[in-house]
Amino acid sequence: MAIFAAERATKPPAIETLADLLKGLGDIPLERIRLQPSPGTAIEADVVAALEGPQKRLCELVDGVLVEKPMGTKESLLALLLGHLMWDFLEENDFGIVIGADGPIRLRLGLIRIPDLSFISWDRLPSERLPDDAISGIVPDLVVEVLSKGNTRREMERKLREYFERGVRLVWLVDPKTQTAREYTSPTKSRRVSKDQSLDGRDVLPGFKVPLKNLFARMARRRKSR
Repeated sequence: MAIFAAERATKPPAIETLADLLKGLGDIPLERIRLQPSPGTAIEADVVAALEGPQKRLCELVDGVLVEKPMGTKESLLALLLGHLMWDFLEENDFGIVIGADGPIRLRLGLIRIPDLSFISWDRLPSERLPDDAISGIVPDLVVEVLSKGNTRREMERKLREYFERGVRLVWLVDPKTQTAREYTSPTKSRRVSKDQSLDGRDVLPGFKVPLKNLFARMARRRKSR
């Protein structure tokens, strides 16, 4: 709570126009910006309050602004399936743990992101366990973002820069619309993963591979005939 109080006392960056605000956030849709608290004054406690409130809103904190994270039902299912596959792999290959889509991560003071899925190796965990903080300060090794309609190219470019600046080693951007993905090892270096190829954990999660064809086929799962 002391961190929240100190943060509240810090003067937020000036926001002169709505156009400047949107540009800084990556030209995101206006409806994703929360007006309470006022843009430029939001702090970490507001992220937690939104997550624990009756509507369970997933909001990231960017430059004092609460930005609601867009995620539809299909995107949620895709992240859940991928997380399930990752957990199954980690049961046999004990490299670390997986965090789901409601786990806020502090990249720096005043910048909170909520990846759809993230992997944290044991090497990054003190005493091999997550702290009890509502917002984790442990930077993941691998981050997964499932693209939604409300995401923009400039927003994702900003996120990529932030992730790698803070020590993330691998980022997967998965596009349900095209059933393709892109693997990033830096903000500017990436590999396109087509429908007939597999996501690859590389040296971050060695041995973990997910054929996109199989992943998206599981999304279309039907009830088994009796």
